[in-house]
Amino acid sequence: MNSPEPVIVKCSIGKYPRPLPEGLLDKMPEVKVTLSNGEEKTIFEFYPDELSFTETEFIGLTVEMAHNLRFEKDIKFLQS
Repeated sequence: MNSPEPVIVKCSIGKYPRPLPEGLLDKMPEVKVTLSNGEEKTIFEFYPDELSFTETEFIGLTVEMAHNLRFEKDIKFLQS
């Protein structure tokens, strides 16, 4: 019997870089999640001048679904 894939129950989005040029070498924001099985992990980082997320967007998603959300937003940005 397969157990269901864990879903995201908590999410935090890391600190945004400082404005340019000071923030040129700053770390990009990371999306960190806690899964329904208790596992905590960083699922990706992103460029905030290209993509934006809210923490609530990730609640209830699987990690794969969260990656798909990022991919969809990335495609939308590239096509704009």
